[in-house]
Amino acid sequence: MAIKKSDKKVSVEKLRWRLDPATLPFESTEDLTPLKEIIGQKRGVEAFRFGMGIDKEGYNVFVTGTAGSGRMSTVKKLLEEISETKGKVPDDLCYVNNFKNPETPILLKLEAGMGLEFKKDIHNFIETLKKEVPQLFESQDYLNRKKEIMEEYEKRGKDFFKELDKKVREEGFALIDVQIGQMKRPEVAPLIDGKPVHIDQVEDMVEKGRFPKEEFEELQKKQAKLKENINQISIEIRDLNREIAKNIEKMDRYMFMNMASEIASPIRSKYKNERIDTYLHDMLEDMTENFKIFSAQPQVAIPGLPFVFSEGDSFQPYTVNLLVDNKDRKRSPVIVEPFPNYRNLFGSIEKVVDRSGVWRTDFSKIKAGSFLKANGGYLVLNLLDALLEPGVWPALKRSLKTKKMEIQTYDPFYLFTTTGIKPEPIETDIKVVVISDQRMYHLLLMYDEDVKKIFKVRADFDSAMDKNEASIRQFAEFIRMKQDEDNLKPFDKTAIAAMVEHAVRMTDRQEKISTSFPTITDLIREADYWAGQENQSVIQGQHVDKAVEERIFRSNLVEEHIQEMIDRGTLMIDFDGKKVGQVNGLAVYSLGDYMFGKPSRITASTSMGRSGIINIEREADLSGSTHNKGVLILSGYLREKYAQDKPLTMSASIAFEQSYSGVDGDSASSTEIYALLSSLSRIPLRQDIAVTGSVNQKGEIQAIGGVNEKIEGFYDCCRKTSLTGHQGVLIPESNIKDLMLRKDVVEAVKNGKFNVYCAKTIDEGIEILTGETAGEKQPDGTYPEGTINAIVNQKLKELAEGLKKFAGTEEEDKKEKKRKK
Repeated sequence: MAIKKSDKKVSVEKLRWRLDPATLPFESTEDLTPLKEIIGQKRGVEAFRFGMGIDKEGYNVFVTGTAGSGRMSTVKKLLEEISETKGKVPDDLCYVNNFKNPETPILLKLEAGMGLEFKKDIHNFIETLKKEVPQLFESQDYLNRKKEIMEEYEKRGKDFFKELDKKVREEGFALIDVQIGQMKRPEVAPLIDGKPVHIDQVEDMVEKGRFPKEEFEELQKKQAKLKENINQISIEIRDLNREIAKNIEKMDRYMFMNMASEIASPIRSKYKNERIDTYLHDMLEDMTENFKIFSAQPQVAIPGLPFVFSEGDSFQPYTVNLLVDNKDRKRSPVIVEPFPNYRNLFGSIEKVVDRSGVWRTDFSKIKAGSFLKANGGYLVLNLLDALLEPGVWPALKRSLKTKKMEIQTYDPFYLFTTTGIKPEPIETDIKVVVISDQRMYHLLLMYDEDVKKIFKVRADFDSAMDKNEASIRQFAEFIRMKQDEDNLKPFDKTAIAAMVEHAVRMTDRQEKISTSFPTITDLIREADYWAGQENQSVIQGQHVDKAVEERIFRSNLVEEHIQEMIDRGTLMIDFDGKKVGQVNGLAVYSLGDYMFGKPSRITASTSMGRSGIINIEREADLSGSTHNKGVLILSGYLREKYAQDKPLTMSASIAFEQSYSGVDGDSASSTEIYALLSSLSRIPLRQDIAVTGSVNQKGEIQAIGGVNEKIEGFYDCCRKTSLTGHQGVLIPESNIKDLMLRKDVVEAVKNGKFNVYCAKTIDEGIEILTGETAGEKQPDGTYPEGTINAIVNQKLKELAEGLKKFAGTEEEDKKEKKRKK
């Protein structure tokens, strides 16, 4: 006996969960306090707090979840709370020149806020020296000391020449100065008649017989000897001049060092740090070696150059590069890096071009990235962004494993750089939070062995939370929070009820509420807009419904085009009558931001043969793996039910008619069985009922996805033609708790214009579609006469016997032909 269709109809109360506004203990969001805690993510929040709280190596956090589940906003809120209660302001970081080895700049750590003061103090120190040093070398004390040195050496020089002059005169010569270019050189000339005469003139006098030759030759010998003495004295004078310059420079350095040390003394006292003391000592020594820069004139810029070249600042080696300044921080830093390329994340070392066209750099060109700015705190970034940027992921892993970071520029053209520096590595203490979806996380976990070492905690965020009074109130408080943040109109209880119902529909489960708060927030804002369009001061349920409808309208162009093709008969769908081997299946179309359901004609054709069930979609390469599995399960069901006493020998083909793109999913497997059973039994199926549901080999109908969209899609098609009151949809019984149908569909069912049936097994479903009894298997393995299963079983038996007989006839024909030959 067939079951009554009314027994398998889904009651109106189960088609949609309703939140009665009268049950809400408030009138509007004005009566609520804004939400402060995080809702719906207990598992993820606890895991996240654990990862942030445990101070051990490798306990960084991977936050996973679907896009739109509020991962980023939740992480930001949690980190703000954690840094507020447990955070400590990290040290300032500075790079200074290494005067002994400029290629390895020195790192200085100072308490938060002291880095900027140190930089200013060093700057003021240099500026003070620029003013004081020229005055020092112009002071009376310095001039007197220099005069004393000069007078002492001048006296020694005069003594040299006095003794030389005495000796020269004793030999009958005199000292004279000979001008050679711009220099004067001492020479000896013989005295003739008490007057100095050049030796060449004396030689002329000898040739003219006016001066004795023997006496001239004697003068030449004496002059040569005196020249040697003069040359020796010149060398001694030159050494004396060098000694003078050296002593004056020594005095200059001594006086400079005394003055610079005195000026730097307050800095030493202020920063009691061994590394700073060493740095100041090395800096003063280098300044002493180059103290003349404090009196050097600035170079004049060369006009007309098309490119700006760096000549370098003489005082640049004495500056401080404040890498990270935490002066204004009150807690541990929380840095969210939206563009995690190598430069933004790990910093860089900039370069400039000198006059020779060579790229050069120094410690002052070192720039910090987000990783260093978040040192001592928390860094948040998106996994996919980090993986797409060259060099970022390996550098991130290396820094987390070694707990050190060395700033280097990721430069693919590094071969063109002729000078480089290697800054002192920086020890890091940082918690990194990487946000990803589950698929990317599992892929990375599988292929990158370092992930489990440096990301030991996974915080998995759910897309839904349990529906109860507490969560509904929290949801309403969330609306109030967004109302205050975005300066929106208040929501009355009807609007809150509508928002909660929509959030339930988003989960496709009546007992859950969606936690896709970014999407919900957009709907809140859009409802406020539509209320404003009606000049309403309070948002009502109708405004929420309007926002939902308009959002659908903006995205359902493709759905309308498909509906138009169905209406004009281009896509052939029957909405009344009965047909053999034909049934209306239901498919879901996903456009990314919008899903909708539409019917699709499924047909089955059976005949004698051994081919089994042919999946036409698969043969045409239009079938996905899940759909192929469904067809194979369908074959298993037929063998289980009908082939226990005979072989299953038939040829059957199944097709999605007018389907020219890919088909996937097993939600049509029960529909395909109904078409096959109809084709075998020749009992027609109702065309005013569309079917969905997957099946297992035991004939049990299993839940499917998109049940609401499928029902609404067939309802819209029926409404376009005309609702007869007999039309409806057959769904799996296990999908009843997933129903959140549109209000107009629920209203149509309530008024008897549309129906929703449910089935637990194939037998229940075939009875609804045919109005005939399916028939239960009896102890002897047969089915009651006249039932659908009995007819199908008999048909399969006939096909098997017919195939056997046909095969036997063929064998006899072959033997007969062979005998005649």
